[in-house]
Order: sequence, then C-alpha cells, then structure tokens
Amino acid sequence: MKITVLAGGVGGARFLRGLRTHLRTRYPNGDGGSTAEITAVVNTGDDMWLTGLRVCPDLDSIMYTLGGANDDERGWGRKDESERVSAELTAYGIGWPWFTLGDLDLGTHIARSAFLRDGLTLTEATARLAERWNPGVRLLPMSDQPVETHVDIQVDGKRRIVHFEEWWVKHRATVPAQRFIQVGVDAARPSPAVLQAIAQADVILLAPSNPVVSIGTILGVPTLRQALLAARAPIVGVSPIIAGAAVRGMADACLTAIGVETTAVAVGKHYGARHRGGILDAWLVDETDAASMPVLEAAGLRTRAVPLWMRDPATSAQLAADALAAAIA
Repeated sequence: MKITVLAGGVGGARFLRGLRTHLRTRYPNGDGGSTAEITAVVNTGDDMWLTGLRVCPDLDSIMYTLGGANDDERGWGRKDESERVSAELTAYGIGWPWFTLGDLDLGTHIARSAFLRDGLTLTEATARLAERWNPGVRLLPMSDQPVETHVDIQVDGKRRIVHFEEWWVKHRATVPAQRFIQVGVDAARPSPAVLQAIAQADVILLAPSNPVVSIGTILGVPTLRQALLAARAPIVGVSPIIAGAAVRGMADACLTAIGVETTAVAVGKHYGARHRGGILDAWLVDETDAASMPVLEAAGLRTRAVPLWMRDPATSAQLAADALAAAIA
C-alpha cells in the first residue's frame, strides 16, 4: 500500500500523524511500524530566506510533529524552546521581530541552509534533516525550485506586496488580501520524486490543509495538477471547513480573497470532480455538514459525512481510516 498525501501546516501534520497511527495498526510490520508507505508532498510557498537562513515552516511543522518534538500547545515550533538568539537578532535590527524563531528551531534552519549551500536540493536537504527524526513518512517539498507566496494588501491607505507570513503572523490576516502572488511558481517543477509518488500511489489524499495557500499552492506548480489528473489512484480530499468555519487558522480570509465561500460545499466544488476537470474523486465532510451531500454529489463528488475534528490521536487515526475507506468505496 502506497499512500501519497498533499499537505501543509498544522492540519496536514496532525492528519499525517493520524494516518501513520492507523496504518501501523492496519498494516503492521511486526516491528512497531507499517508495511504501508506514506509520502507527503508538502507546501513550500510559506518558505523564505530570513537572516541568511532558509526557513520552511510547513516542512518543519510536519517533521517536528511526526518526530514528537512539536509544540502542540502553540501548534508550531519546537517544544521546550528558548528564544535568546531571536532577541539578539532583534537587538541588531535584523529579521522580523514579530516572527520569532526558537533557538532549537534555528538549528534546523542553519543545517538546512548549510546543506543547500553545499549543493543539495531541497528534497535532499529535507531527507537529511528527517533522518534525525525518523518520522515514518517520506517528506517531499512540492518543488526544489523556490516558490514564495506574497500577498497584495492595503495598509494605511498604501498598497503593499508583503510575504505571506507578514500577512498571516503580523497582521493575523485581518487586513483584506486583494490577491495572492506565487513568486517563482512559473519556473518551478515537481521533483522526479514527487511525480513518482503520485504515479505509483495506490491512494492519494488531500489533507485538511488550507485550500488556498497550502493545497492551492501545491496545485499551482506547473505539471503537478496534470500528474494528479493522470494518476491511477483514487484521490480523496478532507474538508478543512466544518459548519461554515475553518478548523484551524484563518482559511476563511484566504477563501474570501479568491471569491470562495467558507463552506465544505464551496471548497469541494473549488477542487472539483476529477471526471469534470477537477482533481477529486471523493470528498469527506463533517457530520454537521451532512445535509450538503446531495449538492456535492450533484457536482460529481462522491461524498461521505464523518467526524472531522482531530481532537486526539484516536480521532485523527479514525479520520485517516475514513479517508482510506472512501478511496476504495
């Protein structure tokens, strides 16, 4: 069993952790692991160079979560962190004082930057970093070429283009986004490893990640959408919207910017049915959105209503099991 998951951020990390737990039970290898293989194709649109270091927020959140080092209370970064280096950088007047990197986290960014400057691709650098954490999931950046999401906003009457993290962290997405700009995406390509993971998968899953700036950014990489359309595996998506509200973060602000309602129906239609030019074969919505199933079915999406809240390892594993069940229905 080979499973490929498109993922980004905290929702993707928790879903992958639940999937890994489920597969260790469903397909045990006798040594605490699983005979099933999971590959995560991870959004890198949040990446940036900051104080001379390459920072990859989504890759790191997923790596730390699967490695047992994530700060679950905050939802990001390393647990048991200190922030002495960030305080020093602020004192020197460099970096983003509103985007604090912990000292342990900085070790990851320093190592990644060293690997990249030594000539490794981001895929190779990610594999080197993951060796330490033994995540039980193969982590692949969506592309080895840099792509950065920028946001067109208006602040104090002036139009500005800022990095996504400035809009997301500093402004908390409270300043309306006029548009999202994927800088570098036209020159990006999925790596051979990403294309292989899609082509050889038995099941492809879209994690309940932000449909605009996580999954949407992945889908924006040229030829990646085409690879999904050509995949032999069924493609199942998990709604990040429950009862008209984002499960985590501020996805509603992102959806509003592209003219999509914050509903499970609207996001499902936004992805679209594969046999009608979209990318999905099936779509999971929460039980509270069960009444929307006929509308989604009419749009060509096989739909199931199941509990979507990932409150703990058990509910996360059950959601993963439901997603796999929808793939073979």
